[in-house]
Amino acid sequence: MPKLLLTGFEPFLEFTVNPTMKIVEELNGQTIGGFEVVGKIMTVDFNSSGQQLLTHIEENQPDAVISLGLAGGRYKITPERIAINFKDGVKDNQGNLPVDEPIQPDGEPGYLSTLPIRKMVDRLIEVGLPAEVSNTAGTYLCNNVMYEGLHYSHSHHPSIPSGFIHIPASHELAIQHGNIPSFSHDDLKKGIITCIEVLSEEVKNASEPLVPEEEVNR
Repeated sequence: MPKLLLTGFEPFLEFTVNPTMKIVEELNGQTIGGFEVVGKIMTVDFNSSGQQLLTHIEENQPDAVISLGLAGGRYKITPERIAINFKDGVKDNQGNLPVDEPIQPDGEPGYLSTLPIRKMVDRLIEVGLPAEVSNTAGTYLCNNVMYEGLHYSHSHHPSIPSGFIHIPASHELAIQHGNIPSFSHDDLKKGIITCIEVLSEEVKNASEPLVPEEEVNR
């Protein structure tokens, strides 16, 4: 059975819970859309999170990779279009504070997601979940992990779809933090399951042999 590596993050900054962590833990080991889901939790650490992702890829040899991150303040589920070769921003959980540092000194300036992000957004809207394509994953740990995954796949396994999806805060976080948009946990999980199903359909369609024209016309 094809494997999907699904990653989330631990709590960070002022967010004492991270809904991506709960989603990944609950989906770990499940079969979704023909994928066996392998769930892993990443640390919020500029110095180690990228290598953690690559280690998970090498150990599990997945057929696709989806990383999840919390975007507190966003009000839609947002598959990311691009990762850029910079790490910057506020301190991570270990106190690291990089400024304008490249993620990979010899890497491309940016990598486009190889997930079917537009089809994911269309399907999310069809099932009643607000969604849109995002054109910036920022420069914090989410962008860092997305870039590392795409850099690795371009260099080693270009046929493996890889990318990143940001989700809004859960109601639990909104209660803690006040005036920020939020989804229920069930809707956040439903959104990720929907995206995995779309990816599974795309992978299946790409792997099916073309039917000769004479077979079609019989």
